[in-house]
Amino acid sequence: MRKTILITGASSGLGQGMAEKFAARGHHLALCARRTDRLEELKASILTKYPATRIELLSLDVNDHDAVFRVFKDFQTTFGTIDRIIINAGMGKGASIGTGYFEANRETAMTNFVAAIAQAEAAMEIFRAQNHGHLVTISSVSAVRGFRRALNVYSATKAGLTTLTEGIRVDVQNTPIKVSCIHPGFIRTELNEKVKKVPFIVDLDTGCAVLVKAIEKEKANSYTPTWPWYVVQKIMRILPDSMLRRFS
Repeated sequence: MRKTILITGASSGLGQGMAEKFAARGHHLALCARRTDRLEELKASILTKYPATRIELLSLDVNDHDAVFRVFKDFQTTFGTIDRIIINAGMGKGASIGTGYFEANRETAMTNFVAAIAQAEAAMEIFRAQNHGHLVTISSVSAVRGFRRALNVYSATKAGLTTLTEGIRVDVQNTPIKVSCIHPGFIRTELNEKVKKVPFIVDLDTGCAVLVKAIEKEKANSYTPTWPWYVVQKIMRILPDSMLRRFS
């Protein structure tokens, strides 16, 4: 079993939900995020239910790339080994290209892709030195196509993350290091709480339960929940642009 799991962006949303589910499965947790007060609340909540869980917390802004390497190594030193690292931290700011929201689009690109490269570098340095580990990236079903409005840049960053993950997986093929890319469908979190009409959306608890189940299988690529998103993503790849507009 991958006993010790590091999760970035663990103070809310998918990161928080996954931490709770992994604790229920008996894993120890290395949790990091910018909002350490939220991490402390999460730790207290988990330990109330699962007192045998070991939980270590560190503050991390993934856009501080030097800090990413330092925090990951600090966790490794504390635990002795890190068995799985989940690159989860991300954001969903932005608007259609050319409508005056360059800064928001830039922030999304830096957080979702450039910072993910830093996290992957730090994670793979640890795994290569250990000669074992499981790297997990949290992409999105939006990675399969380009989308309009707020998803212009977001979907592009997730497509980049999916491709990056594939390249890393090819790099370490036939080694003890496993690499997985998870593509969640719509899961209700703080990022989309103001969006009312969302197709096939599931609540956070349901979404994180299927995410964790998919991660534990260590498949190369997963679409979660499998129904309907495994089928939907295949359809989305061949839809004409006029019909694709309905998804965003």
